[in-house]
Amino acid sequence: MNLAGKTALVTGGTDGIGAQLIRQLRGKGVTVITQGRNPERCAATRADGFEVIEADLSTRTGVASVVAATAGRPIDILVNNAAAGVDHDFREAAPDADAADLAIFLNLDAPIHLITALMPTLKSRPEAMIVNVTSGLAIAPRAGGPVYCATKAGLRSYTQALREQLKGTRIHVLEALPPVVETKMTAGRDSKKMPPQECARQFVVAMERNANEANVGMVKLLQVVHSISPALARRIMIRF
Repeated sequence: MNLAGKTALVTGGTDGIGAQLIRQLRGKGVTVITQGRNPERCAATRADGFEVIEADLSTRTGVASVVAATAGRPIDILVNNAAAGVDHDFREAAPDADAADLAIFLNLDAPIHLITALMPTLKSRPEAMIVNVTSGLAIAPRAGGPVYCATKAGLRSYTQALREQLKGTRIHVLEALPPVVETKMTAGRDSKKMPPQECARQFVVAMERNANEANVGMVKLLQVVHSISPALARRIMIRF
């Protein structure tokens, strides 16, 4: 895709990978509309010249706010990037079921709702793209994050089926699979982390190439291992 002149809606663009992605897309000539839920980060992103919709995508009301705010806008690219982890480890403490519900809605339901709402607009554009950000953990889960892994695996499955549905249309579907990236969500993790700037750069390259998948960093190796032996990939990742 030639990104210059396109309009993109990027969720979760006030922090982490999203914050780098919106800046790199703007550098390619994209008009960026983004979403965040932290008032201070939203204000800082606006001060940097971005249009920001303040909304909580872990709720139906938040999704409806984003849909309403973009109604009638010529959205060419939808990037479902917003996501959150949630503590859910019975070895440490009783999980909070309500917190799990919010994470499930944010990570899985919200992208599906936004795609559904924006599909008529995307179909009307000369060229369009849906980018769903999943994770290497969508391929094989780790024991300490079952809810997050399940939502990303669900979004991966949805993305693959959606791509088949939209084959032959003007809408391209890209799945972006980041490794462990240096963000607030991974704070405290001891593993080697990729800088968010580099992760975002590889997303943009995949968008420009109309790739079906952007396997970033160590996810490339995980994909190779999984293609040879899914059981081995699971054994490696479950303790990660």
